[in-house]
Amino acid sequence: MTPQDRKSNRGPAAAADNRAAILEAARRLLADRGYHVPLSAIAREAGVGQGVLYRHFPTRLDLAFAVFDENFDELEAIAADASPEAFGRLWSRLLDLTVDASAFVEMVVDARRNLPDYDGGERLLRLVEATLPPAQEAGLASPRLTPADVLLAQRMAYGVVVTAAGEPTSVRETVDRALALIHA
Repeated sequence: MTPQDRKSNRGPAAAADNRAAILEAARRLLADRGYHVPLSAIAREAGVGQGVLYRHFPTRLDLAFAVFDENFDELEAIAADASPEAFGRLWSRLLDLTVDASAFVEMVVDARRNLPDYDGGERLLRLVEATLPPAQEAGLASPRLTPADVLLAQRMAYGVVVTAAGEPTSVRETVDRALALIHA
């Protein structure tokens, strides 16, 4: 191997690129394999050593927060729309995240257990509280529906997601079927 063939260690200059690679790998693997995917698999997928991963993200929760903060940003942007349709878009995107990135819900559960000051549940509740009343006033949501009911339905959908493995229908179809039972 000639000196030109060897990768050079860029040290601190590579920090931003390494962080971005870790986040991209984590986003993919958390979606594909769930919240408890080995961190070593994320480091390998990102092309960095585990030490580099831990330097950027000392705990699994630190990494998950960095990945899933984008999800909250997206939900908050949807809720910022004051139109009656915002609730429907928020609910639809929340279900998409629950089905496609169930690791998002697992991270919230882990954060509730391990971080007494974690406010993700309240953040989500505030988004529903902001969007549900205009939808109800416009006749787009049942007047009997409460924000707590919405979050309960989301938790039920998550339960379907984690128990639907190996079913012949898609997970999303199973979630939609389960939620249709509630609407009936």
